[in-house]
Amino acid sequence: MAIQQQLIQWAGAVTLVAAASSSATAWAEDAHSYARLDDVSTPHLELNLTVDFAEQQLEGTATYDLLRRSDATAIHLDTRDLTIQKTEIWQDGAWQETPFALGEPHQTLGQELTVTIGEDADKLRIHYETAPTASGLQWLTPAQTAGKEHPFMFSQSQPIHARSWIPIQDTPALRLTYNAQVYTPAGLLAVMSADNSLSDDRDGNYSFTMPQPIPPYLIAIAVGDLEIKSISDNVAVFAESYIIDDAAWEWADTPAMITATEKMYGPYRWDRYDLLVLPPSFPFGGMENPRLSFITPTVVSGDRSLINLIAHELAHSWSGNLVTNASWRDLWLNEGFTSYVENRIMEALFGERRAQMELALGYQDLLADMERLPAADTVLNIDLGTRHPDDVFSNVPYVKGQLFLVYLEHKFGRDVFDAFLRQYFADFAFQSISTAQFKHYLAKNLLAKHPNVVSMDKVNEWIHEPGLPADAPKPESDAFAQVERQMQRWLKGGQLQTAEWTTHEWLHFINNLPLDISSTNMKRLDNDYHLTASSNAEIAHAWLKLAITKKYEPARDRLRNYLLNIGRNKLVSPLYRELAKTPENLKWAREVYEQAKSGYHPLTQTVNEALLYPEH
Repeated sequence: MAIQQQLIQWAGAVTLVAAASSSATAWAEDAHSYARLDDVSTPHLELNLTVDFAEQQLEGTATYDLLRRSDATAIHLDTRDLTIQKTEIWQDGAWQETPFALGEPHQTLGQELTVTIGEDADKLRIHYETAPTASGLQWLTPAQTAGKEHPFMFSQSQPIHARSWIPIQDTPALRLTYNAQVYTPAGLLAVMSADNSLSDDRDGNYSFTMPQPIPPYLIAIAVGDLEIKSISDNVAVFAESYIIDDAAWEWADTPAMITATEKMYGPYRWDRYDLLVLPPSFPFGGMENPRLSFITPTVVSGDRSLINLIAHELAHSWSGNLVTNASWRDLWLNEGFTSYVENRIMEALFGERRAQMELALGYQDLLADMERLPAADTVLNIDLGTRHPDDVFSNVPYVKGQLFLVYLEHKFGRDVFDAFLRQYFADFAFQSISTAQFKHYLAKNLLAKHPNVVSMDKVNEWIHEPGLPADAPKPESDAFAQVERQMQRWLKGGQLQTAEWTTHEWLHFINNLPLDISSTNMKRLDNDYHLTASSNAEIAHAWLKLAITKKYEPARDRLRNYLLNIGRNKLVSPLYRELAKTPENLKWAREVYEQAKSGYHPLTQTVNEALLYPEH
């Protein structure tokens, strides 16, 4: 079937035309891509890749359908550290080699690939191979996996790392479908952000189809010694054997989450929702790759207390994957909406008390980020210029964006706001939009229909001004107030009543202990509740951070072990940041980092080397 027909089937002919016209402005705004979508775009990709663990590289071809919007005779794509072997165009019924040129390397953007496509060609094929240093791939030796017998490889394309393993128009303004043929060593299982088979056949030859149009950063691949366990008819877990059963138990509520979200915001449009547990080196909590979310093992806590991360990645199936930010300065359209939907899912399944605790914790994290960030970086529609879009991933787009939607919900009422969001997800399904487009839609479909409730001046304050408006919601939790009362009694020698505490209450307790807490009380707390030895990665993180500040030496061995075995950047970089504050801790942290470095993802390395080696 022709790609144009596929797109029309998914998005509808009228919506497709609207997307093409409304995205023109957004294309011009993406400072992080060499693509010129108003000349030629690539609505469909065919990948043919061989996975070579010995050389730590992918080798093969990327073949594109070409959709011309001008009389341009060249196409511009993004690459980083790729070796381009040759380029070909399909013309007169045959593949014909065509000239290409690579631009000068740019520290942030990589290299522009310009390929001559003439006037009539409708397909482009690029032969290439990746480098072992590809920023969007991590290669793990058998020793770095749990099973210790087989290697593991996985991708992380967001925000602009797809270009390090595929020559592509690497802008979220583009939407494309893709098919892939992937060849691996026998005995390993390949999975992608596509229609993964539940068969355990490991012959080394895998085929994938992603029929819904997605932005390039959602193309994902992983290869390893994976097992499969179904949770429901449309939800399964892929993981190494050591964690497969625990993960399936931990995330048993996922099907109910899908049902709850569909009830609020419309149908789930991606057929299946599977979950891949990655090795501990995965730099994020989760990545919302469609049909197959990539998840850190650090949220397999044994008590289902961290399942809000699954709710977040699932929520992206509406906000982010279905309706996508057109550029990375619009990230809040992905993450603010997703954080809002996540919290609503948690409330629907687990009640208002838990949802409010999570909202209050997020608010505390946002205030901490705003204290350390430059004012310009606390703006939702941030002006990045050509700074790396990795820099935009703070709590600002997530939690400030979420609070903006909470503010609108409070002002207009939940029923009105839910109806607005449901229509928003339907009207922009399978499209990428800018902040300007959202503001226009908001003005027309919410503000104008309910006049004199919220002004556009107020909307602009939220979106374009630093910090939080004076009338922003300030989430609090009664549960946390009770924790604080217990804390005061405990500091005076009393006992804590923690039998009913969740992870969230423990985090609030540890994070709000007075910084002048005595070493005696640190030891008493550790002896009574074994915090240094906690198997909950979030609780251990909070405790170890406090232990650094308080020079609590009994936690030092666990701190070393934690940094050596966890690569999730949210959990390790605050510890390195705290360690870097004193010369003696900085020296120790550098020694630990050099041991841990080979097990960290390139993104984690970049962030933490900036903390530990600022002179570089």
